[in-house]
Amino acid sequence: KYASAFYGPFRNAIHTRLQFGDKKTYQMNPANIQEAVREALLDQEEGADMLMVKPALPYLDVIAKLKEKTLLPVGAYHVSGEYAMIMAAHEKGYLDAQSTLFESLVSIKRAGADFIFTYAAPQILDLLN
Repeated sequence: KYASAFYGPFRNAIHTRLQFGDKKTYQMNPANIQEAVREALLDQEEGADMLMVKPALPYLDVIAKLKEKTLLPVGAYHVSGEYAMIMAAHEKGYLDAQSTLFESLVSIKRAGADFIFTYAAPQILDLLN
């Protein structure tokens, strides 16, 4: 889990922005892919059943690198900020939400994610049906 600005909408929704201190003390540095790989391999050694990268889009390289380094399933969490960014751009008329959400999730899958958690599940389900 990276120290990321993309968690903002979720933290705002549950009113935890500063309530529990600076999460950067225990979340990973966004600039350090080696730390992500090292931590993931430690998780694997400790018996993890899967690995999860969150947020997803800014860390497609991490998803791809983990797929190279482990046989565990690698998941991606398309977090609230990623979803909110697309929806806000849609509301302003800059992007089509449905096609942008779909393209974003395809890129996550292409990077190697075995599964994706996303706030966009209802829209994608509508698109696929």
